[in-house]
Amino acid sequence: MIVNASGSLTETGIVILTVLALPLAALAVPVLALLRRGFGVTWGRAWRVSLAEVAIVYGTVPMVMLTMVPGSMAGTATGAVSLEPFADLPTMGRIGVVGNLLLFAALGFFGPIRFHALRSVWRVLALAVAASVTIEVLQYVLLLDRVSSVDDVILNAGGATAAAILSWPWWRPRAPRSRQARPPMVEPAETSERVG
Repeated sequence: MIVNASGSLTETGIVILTVLALPLAALAVPVLALLRRGFGVTWGRAWRVSLAEVAIVYGTVPMVMLTMVPGSMAGTATGAVSLEPFADLPTMGRIGVVGNLLLFAALGFFGPIRFHALRSVWRVLALAVAASVTIEVLQYVLLLDRVSSVDDVILNAGGATAAAILSWPWWRPRAPRSRQARPPMVEPAETSERVG
């Protein structure tokens, strides 16, 4: 079932739509690269930036949508809140843990490649924490009948940070290329003597 009785997308529906959108995402990369090339961007940079943008959107949006799927008592029951670190991990199961680790992994991996402002593991961590806290607050405020847990924030931020570390070779700051050292110019000594 793609849509439930209340008209919301189900987890299965989101997964199906994500799979169906894969060819469109794959096509978007060369189209964006060609557009950038038309504006004079080098081929290498055009492909790298286009791939990063598509991967961020394709890898993050469906995952965030999954976090906003309402539970069976949505709208009537107040969601649970868990602020004790690592208390919910045993109840999450493998799929829950892996899903939380992957939530912002695409953003963590490709964000620093695409955006200079994210070229720091600490900035990626801060962005992932802020985005994850926002999701947990929305789940509670919108009465989605979901558990708003600090463990979700820890796993989301940890996954994004680990992904940023894995992509570090493609965005790490590089030392500027040093020019060939030239010998210093020496002023010729005055050789003429005054006759007088």
